[in-house]
Amino acid sequence: MPSFPDDDDDHHHSIRNNPKPCRDDETGPLPLPSQLSQSFPRNPDGGHHYSLAATVRGRHGNCYVSSLAVAGKFLLAGYSDKDILAWERATLISSDDMGSGGGRGDGGGGGGRVCGHGEVAGGRLRQALQRPPGPQDPGMEDPSSRPEPESFKPPEVLPLGNDADAGRPGAGAPGVGKAGLALSRDASLLYSVSWDRSMKIWQTSDFRCLESVGYAHDDAINAVASSPDGRVYTGSADKKIKVWKKLEGDKNHSLVATLEGHNSGVNALALNSDGSILFSGACDRSIIAWEREDGGDQIVVLCVLSGHSKSILCIKVVSDLVFSGSADKTIRIWRGFEKNYACVSVLNGHQGPVKCLAATVDSGSSSNACFVVYSGSLDCDLKVWRVTFPIL
Repeated sequence: MPSFPDDDDDHHHSIRNNPKPCRDDETGPLPLPSQLSQSFPRNPDGGHHYSLAATVRGRHGNCYVSSLAVAGKFLLAGYSDKDILAWERATLISSDDMGSGGGRGDGGGGGGRVCGHGEVAGGRLRQALQRPPGPQDPGMEDPSSRPEPESFKPPEVLPLGNDADAGRPGAGAPGVGKAGLALSRDASLLYSVSWDRSMKIWQTSDFRCLESVGYAHDDAINAVASSPDGRVYTGSADKKIKVWKKLEGDKNHSLVATLEGHNSGVNALALNSDGSILFSGACDRSIIAWEREDGGDQIVVLCVLSGHSKSILCIKVVSDLVFSGSADKTIRIWRGFEKNYACVSVLNGHQGPVKCLAATVDSGSSSNACFVVYSGSLDCDLKVWRVTFPIL
């Protein structure tokens, strides 16, 4: 299991050895200047429910989940040993899991366990899923009875950046990756950022690099997000969020705005479905919601979401819910109410910082909306949660 630095650790960590850009005692107060409104945890809709449906145990050694993505019926997980594993999502969660080990409010719970294994070898994806025997499951399912998964080969290996030139040691928080990726709405462009402070734009049809900004920030870039209107947001250890856009008649993207509000490095960015609200998470333990004022170019703070006790490492937005993962080992669920956001649930269960999240809408009813949330942690586990909220 990987080691997690203590909050009072005074040692500097190199970029390649458990990077740590800011300690909790270095972050100072939460960003609460007079013009910001704060959203304290509260529970305005008591009808929510969650359950831990499954846990995929770590594969081996210190190998942890570094990224997650939902692709149709599959869940893809990138691991720190450079393998990519894939599961059929229906195999990880079923209607039988609903209600197992569940809880309300801030409670935690157990749940079904799923052992998963897969690897990419020679460009071929191999996987097997097994459910351990239980009281009503006397035998282990034979993995050979499952259909052989499809093979795939990555079309390109892209030189995203040079981490060796990534500024000061410890540019990213524990669990923050060395590069970030985002797709344009039509999937024709891929945006990549790196700890070398660069931003690159790739054409996905042939993976040709169309544009490169050498020093987009003053420190390592940890996150990138792409808006439907063509704006690109980058978040950095320099505490800033920069907004880029290709202006009419220009060949390259230009810097159109710089957002400053966090007191420490920015680790995570996410946009709502129409791109009108940007959420940024940082080492200062806060999430700031930014909004384009009256739909124009001016971007202002909508509210500050506070509740996590350590660095924010990842954010995912689905519908009117915001999911945040933190170095405090929890996942918080925030819900929007009239341009304000409140914490409505805290998911406990991981034994290490929550590194990455994925979420998708599940089947619901006329009165309830259901979601499936996937979380990866430095404790080497991948967890699957089911969350239900009343429709407002």
